Amino acid sequence: MKILVTGSAGFIGSALSIQLLSNNFKVVGIDNLNQYYDPHLKQNRLLRHKNHNHYVHYDTDFTIKESLNEIFEKEKPQIVVHLAAQAGIRYSFQNPDSYIKNNINGFLNILENCKNYKVKHLLYASSSSIYGSNSAPFLENDKTDFPISIYAVTKKADELLAHCYSYNYQLPTTGLRFFTVYGPWGRPDMSYFKFTKAILENKEIEVFNHGKHLRDFTYIDDVVNALEKIIHQTKIVDSKKDAPFGEIYRIFNIGNNKPVNLLRYIEAFENALNKKANKTYISKQLGDIEDTWANIDSIKKLIDFNPKISIDAGVKNFTEWYLNYYKIYK
Repeated sequence: MKILVTGSAGFIGSALSIQLLSNNFKVVGIDNLNQYYDPHLKQNRLLRHKNHNHYVHYDTDFTIKESLNEIFEKEKPQIVVHLAAQAGIRYSFQNPDSYIKNNINGFLNILENCKNYKVKHLLYASSSSIYGSNSAPFLENDKTDFPISIYAVTKKADELLAHCYSYNYQLPTTGLRFFTVYGPWGRPDMSYFKFTKAILENKEIEVFNHGKHLRDFTYIDDVVNALEKIIHQTKIVDSKKDAPFGEIYRIFNIGNNKPVNLLRYIEAFENALNKKANKTYISKQLGDIEDTWANIDSIKKLIDFNPKISIDAGVKNFTEWYLNYYKIYK
């Protein structure tokens, strides 16, 4: 089976590509290695699988309609996993145009090609941020009409677009609301990179909302295992075409279901690095959700999803990778 993965040099996309290749799938990767964060990290992620016999890479931008059309015409993937996006909540207030271009217009390009080339299943990245100010734990059927960041607005738009294509063109789609994915080879704009770097360099770390946030941190291996299991059960029957969450249009939370207080999270880094953090407490940031907590009953029923990596084990794995990758030794 041939699977197209967008964002194949990204954090989740690269890890998923490696997993799929190790299990004898053919993978077509798309990534333009943009400058949002260190492109060298993206290149190094890609080097882990770029030369695999069953991997083909396209260094292109999925927002360019003609380029994407050519890839679908040539490769004709049976499954598409769309993970490429303009990420980041705070940056969405600084550069909203990038989010509309990538996360809405670009996603429309993906949907059109999936429709035109009769793709069997489209999986795409949504986000826990669309829950906005809802009360936790978050359920997939919760109302999500009032996101509080531009990034979240674009992810909500993606879910609505996917529903339109599922309903009208019988395109099977599965939206994945990821909850703070972390781990080795992750994103430098995320807190786990910033905390590790600051602690090692004896610099202050900013503790938002005065440390009162709860976050549902999800380790990368748990996420990738869930994605592969969903891919394996791709045979979807169009028997509930008009259902909000039917067999052809589905939404799942991908989280750990064990939210962690922000100060407890920082403590995990202190323990892993054997060094205390210098903290400065500041107010909640623009667009930040107070707490995140995934109800994962739905995904458990589908694939027996059971996250295995604790926050202490996950942080330890990440800091060990960080020290090795950046050649920093305690």
